[in-house]
Amino acid sequence: MGYEPLVKKNPLRVLNLAGNDKKMGLIMARAGLGKTALLVQIALDSILRGKRVVHISIGENLEKTKLWYDDMLEIILQKCSVAKPHELIDMVQQHRMIMSFKESAFNRARLEERLNDLILQDIFKPDCVVIDGFDFTNMDHGELEDINNLMESLRLQTWFSATSHREDDRVSPSGVPAPCHELDDLFETVVLLKSEQKNVQLEIIRHNSDACSGDSYHLSLIRQL
Repeated sequence: MGYEPLVKKNPLRVLNLAGNDKKMGLIMARAGLGKTALLVQIALDSILRGKRVVHISIGENLEKTKLWYDDMLEIILQKCSVAKPHELIDMVQQHRMIMSFKESAFNRARLEERLNDLILQDIFKPDCVVIDGFDFTNMDHGELEDINNLMESLRLQTWFSATSHREDDRVSPSGVPAPCHELDDLFETVVLLKSEQKNVQLEIIRHNSDACSGDSYHLSLIRQL
């Protein structure tokens, strides 16, 4: 069964977040604004387009990550007409692989080892990787560039989440806040989530490696309270 109608109904398609194949993207927000939920939506969008996704959760267990997908699928099935819901659920499970890392254990070498295990042994061949919970605080440009080179060599689209902090007002010329303000050139797309009363404002501040401005790069999302 084709899931093109579900893909077209995804509000994130308006922003073309999944259009930059084999590049790195970044979701930034303060704690609790929905970074993980947005990463899961991006992953599901890729899956509904027939892609395979590895979801890497740093500092979180597999079951909690799986619940994010279960909750998002429940919302989709409530809002959209799907003739055979069980087939959609099975398809998502078949096209998604969840990995977990301890914070101290995640690095470029371990990432390469785990991905090569999947790919070279023909266990699972991903098209997209989402990495949630990565700590950018002590990341230098060379280390992230090394990860970027790895993902490009494997021809993988990659999305990270990063947590910004109210007390740190450092920001790059293109508007990317700390702790990623000196790393923004490595990301094709950078998205900020901001709290605005009952809504979360989604703003693309970097797209196709260029700084963005204008209302066409904003989307308001209703916050689930």
